[in-house]
Amino acid sequence: MRRTKRGRTERRPSLGQVFLRDPGVEQRIISALRLTAADAVLEIGPGPGNMTRLIAALARHLTAVEFDPKLAGALTRSFASTPNVRLIHSDILNVALDEVARGAAAERIKVFGNLPYYITSPILLHLFRYHRFLSEIVVMVQLEVAQRMIARAGDEHYGLLAVTCRYYSDPALLFSIPPQAFRPQPKVTSALVRMTVMPKGEALGVRDEEAFWLWIRAAFAQKRKTLLNNWKARCDPARLQEAMRELEIDLRARAEALSLEQLAALYRRLAE
Repeated sequence: MRRTKRGRTERRPSLGQVFLRDPGVEQRIISALRLTAADAVLEIGPGPGNMTRLIAALARHLTAVEFDPKLAGALTRSFASTPNVRLIHSDILNVALDEVARGAAAERIKVFGNLPYYITSPILLHLFRYHRFLSEIVVMVQLEVAQRMIARAGDEHYGLLAVTCRYYSDPALLFSIPPQAFRPQPKVTSALVRMTVMPKGEALGVRDEEAFWLWIRAAFAQKRKTLLNNWKARCDPARLQEAMRELEIDLRARAEALSLEQLAALYRRLAE
């Protein structure tokens, strides 16, 4: 709790989450979700339920996952008589999304979330692990994180997160959201990002995803080092140099300069 200038107290979320309070922004998000009466939706972090009500009015089924026990209890009471809404009191990282899809009688579901800033990346990775059961992911994140999600090779914000998002989806930044749209107001601007789920492993010729990501994480492990240095423990440097020359990649290049397609091509030559 904190005391405002007018003497009132204000409850601050204890889990790093801020809540959307701008009806105009809520309507923009609903439009961006492109919901139909056939859709099954997973909402991450519904908070007070503003977006939950709007989504439930349009979608066939909504599963809302809330970690905060007080908010989860209030949501359960609020939506007790709404038959197409199911509330789960849990950490989203502990929720099996294949079971969510089965519970909604859907082959694939849409995901919407107002992601807590401190845990955005782990949540995205959790969603990607269940990509077979997802059709689209639309999330509110910090603008800086959004820029990292959509960046391309050579961009200032390009890195492992961008490669991961582009491997599993087609990411796009839809619009920014000012701090004034939330309560309490964060100190940063937020943004809405849509990721149409379309894994590219098969198209890239990746047969062993676990091995592929070991190589990719190593490529970005130390940003100041070249790819040759970051991968020297994984393969013969002379062989790597030869492969880079064949693919017309600068031997001095860092991983941040290489596209997903170039990284996958190098991986195929060296590891498979």
